[in-house]
Amino acid sequence: MMANQIAEPTGAHSHVFLGAGHDKNERKTWAVIALCGAMMVLEIVGGSLYGSLALVADGLHMSTHAAALLIAAAAYTYARKHANDPSFAFGTGKLGDLAGFSSAIILAMIALLIGYEAISRLFSPIAIDFDVAIPIAFLGLLVNVASAWLLSGGDHGHSHGHGHGHGHAAHDDHHADEVRRIDTGHGFLLLEVFEDGVPPRFRVRFEGSRGPMPVPGGQSLRLDTIRPDGARQSFSFVNRGDYLESVEEIPEPHAFTVRLGLSHSGHSHSHEVAFEEHEHGGHGASHRDNNMRAAFIHVLADAAVSVLAILGLLAAKFLGWSFMDPVMGIVGMLVIANWSYGLVRDTGAILLDKTPDRALAAKIRSEIEADGDRLTDLHLWRLGPGHLGAIVSVSTAKPRGLEFYQARLRRFGSLSHVTIEIQSAAT
Repeated sequence: MMANQIAEPTGAHSHVFLGAGHDKNERKTWAVIALCGAMMVLEIVGGSLYGSLALVADGLHMSTHAAALLIAAAAYTYARKHANDPSFAFGTGKLGDLAGFSSAIILAMIALLIGYEAISRLFSPIAIDFDVAIPIAFLGLLVNVASAWLLSGGDHGHSHGHGHGHGHAAHDDHHADEVRRIDTGHGFLLLEVFEDGVPPRFRVRFEGSRGPMPVPGGQSLRLDTIRPDGARQSFSFVNRGDYLESVEEIPEPHAFTVRLGLSHSGHSHSHEVAFEEHEHGGHGASHRDNNMRAAFIHVLADAAVSVLAILGLLAAKFLGWSFMDPVMGIVGMLVIANWSYGLVRDTGAILLDKTPDRALAAKIRSEIEADGDRLTDLHLWRLGPGHLGAIVSVSTAKPRGLEFYQARLRRFGSLSHVTIEIQSAAT
């Protein structure tokens, strides 16, 4: 066997692997820090002037909150400024994951401190000035609600990156790229791949001047798929009332040319449209901005503590249940510890280059081996939000070059840096 290493030439592509909303998330994080900093100064100065130790204490707590968010903001800024620094072999996209890991450790420490304080107060209760403590708790909640509002729209667990999912009806706008609109000369035909909770099938409907209506007569429609390797498949249809649906399922991958034949009134028309396979799970962990997620969890944790504190204080004041204040603290500790664990687990896996998407790895293997080649080695890791790196080793007995495999992998939009090794093997 003879191995032939083929890699993209230096300078042929960018090494900037920042998330799609990097700049916007950076600005939002700095805005939240400004809000927390202003509130911190207000509480500390106000508490000092009016002799409220509780207000000063909450101001100091707000300072730790701002410091934690400062990690996220500094990571965004540093990653942006050094995105083109050649000393970072694969860019600065993972700096946000490092910041998220650090924030998770801080969250764990905060959870331990809250738990320690809560248990101490459970066994050694202290007098609480409810008239001061309750308004401060509400003030803290308002600040956190405002912070969450400022951070909203970023990627804190619901990423919006590359890739698309199949499976919505033809009128679903954000999946319109899965629907092909064909001008038949007598109106428009809507052809889509539908797999919303069902095995993937073709659906066809006719869009006339008076709105969508079923295609009349299932026998007037012929559909064949032609795949890149020349394989063909014919599909028959059944009338579902509002649309025609293929009886046969569509095998993966959904990358083929559709040849559509229509017959009516003794006339026949043929149309060809192309479908490209898109990555499923585009809203998954490989697209998640863990830096924004960590910042949002800090705000969420603080808001949760405020809500629990308010409930505990109200129960203690109006029902006499003084134990509720520390009990709510213990509940808060458990909630924050759980969030911290999830963040440590996810960011730690990225920092250790764990395969970020096993389903994608399986799809890459299926794509490479679809035409008789063999995938001998595959390394898949995350470079930044929505950006994956891959090293692909292929053994083939056919005279294929780099361009062939680049074309096969091009449909995986999140592959931002690919190195391909072609091994020529005897038949």
